[in-house]
Amino acid sequence: MSKPTGLQIELRELGELSPSGYFIGLHIRMAVPLMTFQTYPQEWRDHYTEAAYALRDPLLAWGFGPTGSARWSNLGIPDPFGILEAGATFGLRYGVAVSCGEISSRTIAGSARDDREFTDEEIERIEVIVRRLHNATIPPESLTKAQIDALKRIAAGDRHAQAAAALGISESALKARLTSARQKLLARTTAEAIQRAKDYRML
Repeated sequence: MSKPTGLQIELRELGELSPSGYFIGLHIRMAVPLMTFQTYPQEWRDHYTEAAYALRDPLLAWGFGPTGSARWSNLGIPDPFGILEAGATFGLRYGVAVSCGEISSRTIAGSARDDREFTDEEIERIEVIVRRLHNATIPPESLTKAQIDALKRIAAGDRHAQAAAALGISESALKARLTSARQKLLARTTAEAIQRAKDYRML
């Protein structure tokens, strides 16, 4: 089994603090997060998507205002569509929202539980984790030309041997370039690295 990454360790701790699940959208730009992770119940996620709640979610509306943290019960944002009430029927009865980062690259997270309000100490721990995740996933300034060329060849459909031959390098050198690109982009697979590089407008 591979050693957990820093990201996985942070997400595991966030999960332990969020008995009914969590959602985190990292570096939201032009209404689209660069990365999302969530463990809310699948039934709620399906209902949320079908009802198009994202466009009317008070948690997201709050998240694009102040930075910091707040219990869902204290957001102070109108919820005319009853999204928080609907969430409670899926086990998301109590929650905390966290928002951090510049408005042009905002991270918004929500943690939920079904039994009680989060304590101040739990909220502080969740906020620290979210801020660490935000800082750990700041998009890289750039990739090297060698990394970009390697990703482009694979994105075009080349196998490793074909891509290496086209670039005039050994297959092991190609794999090294892809590995370093994945590490810089915090991607688990080359396909994920390609998508992330496109999201970052590096390809």
